[in-house]
Amino acid sequence: KMCAGKKSYFAAAVCIITVTSMLAVSYLRLQRLSHQPKVIQEGRRCGGRIANSTITALKGNKTFIISPYFDDRESKVTRLIGIVHHEDVKQLYCWFCCQPNGKIYVSKAKIDVHSDRFGFPYGAADIVCSEPENCDPTHVSIHQSPHGNIDQLPRFEIKNRKAETFSVDFTVCISAMFGNYNNVLQFIQSMEMYKILGVQKVVIYKNNCSHLMEKVLKFYVEEGTVEIIPWPINSHLRVSSKWHFMQDGTHIGYYGQITALNDCIYRNMERSKFVVLNDADEIILPLKHPNWKTMMKSLQEQNPGTSVFLFENHIFPETVSSHMFNISSWNTVPGVNILQHVYREPDRKDVINPRKMIVDPRKVIQTSVHSVLHAYGNSANVPMDVALIYHCRKALQRDLPRESLIRDTTLWRYNSSLIMNVNKVLSQTMLQAQK
Repeated sequence: KMCAGKKSYFAAAVCIITVTSMLAVSYLRLQRLSHQPKVIQEGRRCGGRIANSTITALKGNKTFIISPYFDDRESKVTRLIGIVHHEDVKQLYCWFCCQPNGKIYVSKAKIDVHSDRFGFPYGAADIVCSEPENCDPTHVSIHQSPHGNIDQLPRFEIKNRKAETFSVDFTVCISAMFGNYNNVLQFIQSMEMYKILGVQKVVIYKNNCSHLMEKVLKFYVEEGTVEIIPWPINSHLRVSSKWHFMQDGTHIGYYGQITALNDCIYRNMERSKFVVLNDADEIILPLKHPNWKTMMKSLQEQNPGTSVFLFENHIFPETVSSHMFNISSWNTVPGVNILQHVYREPDRKDVINPRKMIVDPRKVIQTSVHSVLHAYGNSANVPMDVALIYHCRKALQRDLPRESLIRDTTLWRYNSSLIMNVNKVLSQTMLQAQK
C-alpha cells in the first residue's frame, strides 16, 4: 500500500513539474514574442523631428533619452542609453521606420535600470529593443504606447550602425564637468600627461565651467584632442553633487555621471581600442612602462580573456607641497600644480581604495564608476607596482603628519616634457585670455 502511495505521489510530482515547465516555456515564448517587432503601419514617409540635444525628455518627463546605439553582440538590437524613474517607468516601445518601404515597426522595450542607483529615484537605464529582421533602421522613436502617430515623436539617429576601423588607441571619458569648474592648471597638466601617455581623444561631458576654462577647452577642441558633449542635466532633473541619496528631494546623483560614462563607452565603441574612465584630477601612472600602450600590451598578455583593467586610486593631498617646480609663470593660473604634490597618503586599514578603469569598450555592456556591472570577459586588478592612479585633491586623512605620508616622485619622470607642453598651452590660451 505504502509503495503504491509513494508511486502516485511521484507521478503527481512529475506531472506538476512537467505542466509548470511547459507553462514557463510558453510564458517565456510569449514574452519573447511580445518583444518582437510588429508592423503597425505601411507605405509611410518617416516623419518626426530629429532630436539633436544630448538629453531629450520624453512626454511625461519620467524618461530621458541620451542616444541609441546599434548592438549586435548577441542579437540585433537597438540599445538606448537613458535615464528613467526607477518605479514609474514600466513600459516603453521603440518605433522603427524602415526605408524604402515605409513600414513602421513597433517593438516592446526591455527597460534595464542599472543596479548602481545609490538610492536616487532616477537612474541610468538601458532601453533595449529588438530590431526588425529585414531592415537596418537608421532612426528610432520612443513612446509609452504601441499606438499613436510617429510624426509627433522625436526621432533619434541610431549610432554605431556601421563598423568603423579604430581611429585611436586610447580615449579618456571625463563625466560631468560642473560647479563652474576652474581648476585650469591641473586640467591642462592632466591633458598634457594623457597625451604623453598615449591618449589621442578626451571626451568631456560638460555641464558648466569658468570663462577661462572655456578658453582652454576651445584650444583643445581646435587641436583635435577634446570632444565636448553638452550635459545640461540640471535643466531636466534636480541633481545632487553627492553620489548617495540624502532624502533632500534630489533626483539623480553626481550630475548623472553613470549615464554619461555608459554613453561614452558606446559612443567610442567602434572608434577607440581602449576607453579610460577617470576624472580630470586623476592620472593612471605606469611604473614599469613608459606609456599606456606598452603597459596594456603587457597586461593583456598576462591576463588573456580580460576586458576590464582596474587601477587603484591613491590620494596626493594638494595641501602638502614640495618646493620643487615652483614655476613663477604658473602662479597666476588658477588651479593646482601637480608637480609640487608628490606625497601620497598611506593605505588605511580595512578601507579598500576605489579603482578606475581602462576597458575594451566592445566587451562592456553596463558600467558603474569603480567597476563594470556587466561585461564579456574578466576584470583584473592591476597591481600597484605596475601602475597606480595619481589623484591630487583635498586630503582624505587630514590629521596625518607629513612624516606619515609616502614620498612618491613617479610623476617627475615626465617633468621636462610636461613643463614644456604646459607652457605651450598656457602661452596660447592665457595670452588670448588677456586680450
